[in-house]
Amino acid sequence: MKDTLKRAPFSTQIDLSRFSEKNFEKATDEEKKQQDVMGESTTFFKDGMRRLHKNPLAMASIVILVLIILTIIIAPMIVPYDYAQIVKGSSNLGPFEYSAAEQAQIKAGQSVFPHIFGTDSLGRDYFIRVVYGARVSLGVGVFASLLVVIIGMLYGSISGYLGGKVDMIMMRIVDIIYSLPDMLLIILLSVVLRETLSPVIEGTFLAKLGVNMIALFIVFGLLYWVGMARLIRGQILTIKQNEYVLAAQCIGTSTPRIIRRHILPNCLSVIIITTALQIPSAIFTESYLSFVGLGVSVPMPSLGSLANEARSGLQTYPERLLFPALTICLIVLALNLLGDGLRDAFDPKLSR
Repeated sequence: MKDTLKRAPFSTQIDLSRFSEKNFEKATDEEKKQQDVMGESTTFFKDGMRRLHKNPLAMASIVILVLIILTIIIAPMIVPYDYAQIVKGSSNLGPFEYSAAEQAQIKAGQSVFPHIFGTDSLGRDYFIRVVYGARVSLGVGVFASLLVVIIGMLYGSISGYLGGKVDMIMMRIVDIIYSLPDMLLIILLSVVLRETLSPVIEGTFLAKLGVNMIALFIVFGLLYWVGMARLIRGQILTIKQNEYVLAAQCIGTSTPRIIRRHILPNCLSVIIITTALQIPSAIFTESYLSFVGLGVSVPMPSLGSLANEARSGLQTYPERLLFPALTICLIVLALNLLGDGLRDAFDPKLSR
């Protein structure tokens, strides 16, 4: 045993000739990303959220959206005015101005809540109208986007997975729908539904939105899902060739289960990104339609209808156009930047 140890001595010396200056260079950004991915076991969603947190524009957009959402939720609880309430003698007030009657109340020791954005020509508090307008625009944008995502996801999944003649027929239907003019359909549906639905929805929440908004939702459900359907179909045509889909087919898994459990989860990045980018598009469409008089019914405000009403007094009261226009810009810009951040985070092939 001793002889063996003598013949195989342990040496602590390191041969430095095997190393060069290149071995001590700093790691590149790409090597750091590879090390981060290989360093720990994580899920697709967690990995995407970690990349999203490193995007300052996306995080700033999230902060702006959270502040806007908190404002439209909390402000109606604090401000004592309603969007349709007319304060007598308070028409055309500027920001933080008081009418003669309100000044008399203040002198008498009573507390009067200020008009933060002033009032409109009828004496309605403009701040609370902008808040309700942002609430309507955001609600319409989110609901319309969810409608588009659900219809487009189901249609594109069936078309892409079945393929063949089914795919050809379904895609030709998409081409026909894609060629229909959306504005013309909204106008026609508004005229038709005004006669049929007005007596039915009277006294309900839908009556506050008006027939024009119902027509807008119907058009979103009929036309605007085709882009999502094409994206999902393109993803599924690639995914269904993978081995795990073939294995699921071999063991007799049903088609709906394969789509739901094996294919759609792998399209999650496309679904998240398209939804985030669809919301600002829907908000802009609703604001545009309200601007031309095809939006919510009065007195319910929308950011587009507020901007339309402000045109008549643009030279005298320019702030009435500034407040809703700035709110639209903040919401749409924040959602677009967040959509770009989600695209970079959940689709590594597009990351810069």
